[in-house]
Amino acid sequence: MIKTKIKCVIFDCDGTLVDSEKLCCHALVNVFEQFGSHISLEQCLAQFRGGKLADVLSDAMALAELEISLDLLEPAYRNELNRLFNEKLQVMPGAESLLDFLEREKIEYCVASNGPKDKIALSLRLTGLLERFEGKMYSAFEANAWKPDPDLLMYSAFHMGFAADECIYVDDTPKGVEAGINAGMRTFQLFNGYDINQITDARVRQIGHLEELIEIIRQDSN
Repeated sequence: MIKTKIKCVIFDCDGTLVDSEKLCCHALVNVFEQFGSHISLEQCLAQFRGGKLADVLSDAMALAELEISLDLLEPAYRNELNRLFNEKLQVMPGAESLLDFLEREKIEYCVASNGPKDKIALSLRLTGLLERFEGKMYSAFEANAWKPDPDLLMYSAFHMGFAADECIYVDDTPKGVEAGINAGMRTFQLFNGYDINQITDARVRQIGHLEELIEIIRQDSN
């Protein structure tokens, strides 16, 4: 077993553990069509940088010039997203290999998401990861803090029993990465290739595949 200062890896869920980014955008496109408006998949992928769902939907409505109550739009979006998830959601490439490595090396891990806990659990169940994360799922709704607020990550680290400097954080979105920086954690961006999501902050290390973290953690032990 390697010796490393890294005691816990905190993962974002959507776009990090599960390959959901395009499905989330497809759900937006489909729901806007239901309400007689249009937003393209390319616009979604190019414009949205993570964060609280209500803010994402509000920005999308402004972009599409759609005037509708969030109380109508949000449940319609969640229903469509659930349908797409049940049909098409897959685990992110490299996630299972990385989790296997962490388990072998006795490094703890958990997931911290802006989504409600039932959505986190659904995503993990559909991709075969739920058993690994039982008791280790932390939602912004229970922490009452949404990324980029760092409190969700601090809440997660506390409940896992670790200080911020003993954790690393992995997220694909700029707002999630900002939360990691603000929490004082070593932060890694799983970059999805879209320029709007690129982070150039020197405190953030960019990776293109989750398995890259295996070698990074091994090097940390040297």
